[in-house]
Amino acid sequence: MYAFDYQRPSAIDEAVSLLRSLEEPKLLAGGQTLLPTLKQRLAQPGTLVDLSRIPGLAAIERAGEGVKIGAMARHASVATSEVVRALIPALADLAAMIGDPAVRNRGTIGGSLANNDPTADYPAAALALGATIVTNARRIAAEDFFTGLFETALGEDEVILGVEFPKPERAAYRKFRNPASRYAMAGVFVARTVGGVRVAVTGVGQEGVFRWSAAEAALASSFTPAALDGVALDEGNLMSDLHSNAAYRAQLAKVMAKRAVEAAAG
Repeated sequence: MYAFDYQRPSAIDEAVSLLRSLEEPKLLAGGQTLLPTLKQRLAQPGTLVDLSRIPGLAAIERAGEGVKIGAMARHASVATSEVVRALIPALADLAAMIGDPAVRNRGTIGGSLANNDPTADYPAAALALGATIVTNARRIAAEDFFTGLFETALGEDEVILGVEFPKPERAAYRKFRNPASRYAMAGVFVARTVGGVRVAVTGVGQEGVFRWSAAEAALASSFTPAALDGVALDEGNLMSDLHSNAAYRAQLAKVMAKRAVEAAAG
């Protein structure tokens, strides 16, 4: 690990000021990706700006007909939240599938979204549910937030404060996990909303999370697993690595989509 300075602000304004004034700052939320990266010397920030002391960032509450989750809410808190389980049980189920108990009790939803790992779970939920990411400066629709592999629309001095998820009519998430890391080799979040059916896929795309428009069109006509029989992903845009090739991931995504539809419909 390279040497770095450490700051622990007690207010958002203070954190933003540090981001604007320091050289090579890096925000620290749960640290489940950042700290291993630092240990392997794959990153060299000048200063870590720890958000854990800022009050109010871990709240989970009802917001209209949906749910607002603070950026520093732990995965375990989302998984067990009575509010989330009552309004969007699929989101609670997703949080319960992340990593292992140690990861779920340290990792945060804001950190996951900001990192935008191509195999992470929350980006699929945000995209499928039409979530809004709330920062210190603006509100960003999930459609505009994820811009590429480990890339988001966040500015250099922008901090995620929370995420607003509208309540769907029906929703479910299913994933095929890497047995070692428990990251999604293929994860599909299906949501039927007042605006139509939305299907988001993670763990598969070369550019990260994406909406599967062909599956959405098929499910709009018939919200059943059988509706996806004739639908296939374009393998040219999918990942191939030591775990599986693009064709295998395409098939996994289709199977996970069918399972998600079955769970949502049932």
